[in-house]
Amino acid sequence: MENKIRLGIVGMGRMGITHYAIINANPEVEMVAVADPSAFVLSMIGKYLPVKTYKDYNDMFSGSRLDAALVCTPPAFHYSILKKAAESGIHVFVEKPFTTRFVEGSELASIFNDKKLINQVGYVNRFNDVFVKMKELLEKKVIGKIIRFKSEMFSCTISKSDGNSGWRTSHENGGGAVFEMATHAIDLVNYLIGKPDKVTGSSLNRIYSKNVEDAVSSTFLYNNGMSGTIFINWSDSTYRKPTNKIEIFGEGGKMLVDQYSLKIYMNKDDEKNKLRQGWNTMYITDVFNPVPFYVRGNEFTRQLDHFISCIRHREQKNNCAFNDGVDTLEVVENIFSDYELNGKI
Repeated sequence: MENKIRLGIVGMGRMGITHYAIINANPEVEMVAVADPSAFVLSMIGKYLPVKTYKDYNDMFSGSRLDAALVCTPPAFHYSILKKAAESGIHVFVEKPFTTRFVEGSELASIFNDKKLINQVGYVNRFNDVFVKMKELLEKKVIGKIIRFKSEMFSCTISKSDGNSGWRTSHENGGGAVFEMATHAIDLVNYLIGKPDKVTGSSLNRIYSKNVEDAVSSTFLYNNGMSGTIFINWSDSTYRKPTNKIEIFGEGGKMLVDQYSLKIYMNKDDEKNKLRQGWNTMYITDVFNPVPFYVRGNEFTRQLDHFISCIRHREQKNNCAFNDGVDTLEVVENIFSDYELNGKI
């Protein structure tokens, strides 16, 4: 394809490598450059991949003619990298949680929007076929007015003492269960239901970590009377890999959903939506849309394909723009503030 989108990646850790594999398969993209501070990583990339390598992202932005970049570094570095990308006129996909501060996120969203640069945050659940189907059914009000909900996420990411080392051990660097995992559960609530009007009853618990929380719970309140809770634990050894769950109770029924299945209890038949009274079950194989390249799940390819499509078609609305990331950061800061004011015993 002529006029391919020239793309670079900042940060070649686990997510950087994953995203490279996915987006390199997109026929509209030409992988041009990679920036990473590790000499070992750069030596391996230089040996096996046909891209320019840089130790400093500033040099990559100035030394390679880029249309777009994927930013896959620890969150504490995102702000400065994204500002430089905007100055260079580069569209950006950045891994969550976007930044570690609401004020910084708001500034970046404003800068990218003013420059009309495509901007996207990696909240991958928005591109999961089951959650997309759930949103469609909620918008059709198949379970009526929402009364209560519960959004949860579990993993065994931290299963022993962290030794107080690594970026995950500090809030300043974007570590802790809130930034690393709860942001997924919060964004899913924002996406499916809406941003809460008030955050209360927040609790942060340490299990193995010394300086950050391993588990978090909070209650979300809405001006229309709806309420819900979140609970996240990244030290739960009963889970082999990260799992998102959300339960919604409405006047006309109930939904139980994770990344792989959707169960709906209907109080009465809904012929229009082909739902019968009682339990209805859909699996991801019933609702998924194929993608050209599979790594970890369809949603990981779909979010990057969406990013490229938004660059190609500027009138297309981005499904997870910086403004969405800012909404999640606002809720995160409200959780921390609520805990500081009311949660400590």
